[in-house]
Amino acid sequence: MKEIYLLAIDLGTSFIKAAVYDLSGNRLAVRQVPVQSDTSQTGVFIQSGDDIYNSVLAALRGISRRIGGKKNQIAAICFTGQMAGFMGAGPHWEDVTSWSCSLDMRYAPYADRQIKMFGNDFLEIAGTNAPVMAPKISWLMEEFPEQAAKTAKYMLISSYIAGRLGESDIEEAAVSSSYATWTGLADIRKKIWSEDLCSRLGIPVEKLPKIVDYHAVVGKLSQNAAKAVSLPSGIPLVAGAGDKIAGCIGGGILSAGDTTFEASSYAAVSVLTDSYRPNMERMDYDAIPAMVDGYFYLHRYFPGSGITLQWFIDTFCGGKSSGKTFREIEALTEKVPVGSENLLAVGMLGGSAMPFDGTLRGAWVGHTWSHRKEHFYRALLEGFAYELSLTLDSIKTMYPEWNRFTDIIMTGGGAESGIWSRILADVTGCSILKNDGNDAALWGSALLGGKAVGIISDISAAVRSAGNVPEKITPDPANTDAYQNLTKQYQKLLDIVRTFCESRGQVP
Repeated sequence: MKEIYLLAIDLGTSFIKAAVYDLSGNRLAVRQVPVQSDTSQTGVFIQSGDDIYNSVLAALRGISRRIGGKKNQIAAICFTGQMAGFMGAGPHWEDVTSWSCSLDMRYAPYADRQIKMFGNDFLEIAGTNAPVMAPKISWLMEEFPEQAAKTAKYMLISSYIAGRLGESDIEEAAVSSSYATWTGLADIRKKIWSEDLCSRLGIPVEKLPKIVDYHAVVGKLSQNAAKAVSLPSGIPLVAGAGDKIAGCIGGGILSAGDTTFEASSYAAVSVLTDSYRPNMERMDYDAIPAMVDGYFYLHRYFPGSGITLQWFIDTFCGGKSSGKTFREIEALTEKVPVGSENLLAVGMLGGSAMPFDGTLRGAWVGHTWSHRKEHFYRALLEGFAYELSLTLDSIKTMYPEWNRFTDIIMTGGGAESGIWSRILADVTGCSILKNDGNDAALWGSALLGGKAVGIISDISAAVRSAGNVPEKITPDPANTDAYQNLTKQYQKLLDIVRTFCESRGQVP
């Protein structure tokens, strides 16, 4: 019997990454190709749809060369990637607006206005504190009416790439329900576009793609695309899930109460639940529809947290970061005691998404002449751990049946840090399971492709059979007790810094 393989494509902000897996989770090949970005003006961050598509083709050509004849045994191509943004496409998939992700901040005034007007409804109906597609469409319609008039469909980048590869009719454009939350336009409980929200925002529902299941087949690889990448035509194209959610699937976050912390450029906590109960007072997590109807991933991301850590290393640790500089600062930080010797840090240099606050900036408080770079670095790590702990506390308030969280699966590049995993364990009082999951999103996406074509019936069993045994970091009770008081101090500092930044009237 011939082996069956699954191909996953991650549509990242900086890179397109493609990988092929067997059904046991073994990766046969991976190919990464950069994507060009236009950042020529302050606040602008756009990427040409054609450039992204060409990078996808280059990644697929690389995969085809590396796996040789095995390419004929690829059963499905599934997508993951950026979950927030928008682009407008014309009737024949022509790029009208280019891809504008959340880093393209020209839409910010429209987001602020809409959140002030509809904030509670966004959270209650759409499951989000920080809608992206809704204000971006309004921004386009008001400031670029000619482009808006040429747009047949507004969509996510995964919808666009799937449509281009399949050469389907533009009216067949589709998006997985995992992407619906951050549009700000969907009723996430029903997994449909909200006629109410769309009407009040003046956005035509007919210009939005179909919302489909994660494992829905949305097209087949066209003959032209197949020829361009040296793959067989007709391979099913699967909607997949956004990178945060695909990472949850690949990391095994598949039962109610399962929790993960992704230590990446935008660190994020996700908890799978069997209902959605928004915390309307704290407004510090969003909800993303899960594969199973009625289930949701309660989710909070910390904008630019990993970028902040990278900035610190680049700026204060001897120049451009490398594995060597990372290991050096890690070793020094290991020697700093709990609480960084009375130094607290707010590391939200790019503001907060949950609750939405574009004015918030960073701060260190309590430093003296005796503090060194490792104290400041540890304070940043502790600050992000406090944010995680406060988010879990908020969720426990709304879900009292969960008295406590016990295990948190840690994925992403930050999982390589020994000191951060121990800080996270001590601050939260949970065991941290360090998963070798830098590519958890790609593996999760591959699993969804297998389910779509009927060769994987039980994704949970498939994850278990992959045989990854995580390293377990258990909390030190004495440190956890000390951190409980420090977490309260951090909350007070955060409130002070937020008030100060608001008074200065900063803009993103």
